[in-house]
Amino acid sequence: MAENARIRRAKDVSSVPPTIIYTKSACPFCHAAKALLRAKAVSFEEIGVDGDRAAQAAMAAKANGRWTVPQIFIGDTHVGGCDDLHALDAAGELDQLLAGREG
Repeated sequence: MAENARIRRAKDVSSVPPTIIYTKSACPFCHAAKALLRAKAVSFEEIGVDGDRAAQAAMAAKANGRWTVPQIFIGDTHVGGCDDLHALDAAGELDQLLAGREG
């Protein structure tokens, strides 16, 4: 029940910072991260890096050297990967970040 309440609060936010997620099409962690963002009604820009070493290098440069996908950014904050996104949600901090307030 608390999970649903958190999802509702995120949906009520009118000014969500831009969210960018770097992905690969066959990545199950990418699909799980996108599913959580969709459940919170967050629109996001998806940048596919399948077979594109230049795009993946650009992602790694933004992500403190991390080459794995997904890499998720909410506003100016580098969230990290899927596990990091879910951990933020479990700690109740994801909704604050989505609302433009860092926890």
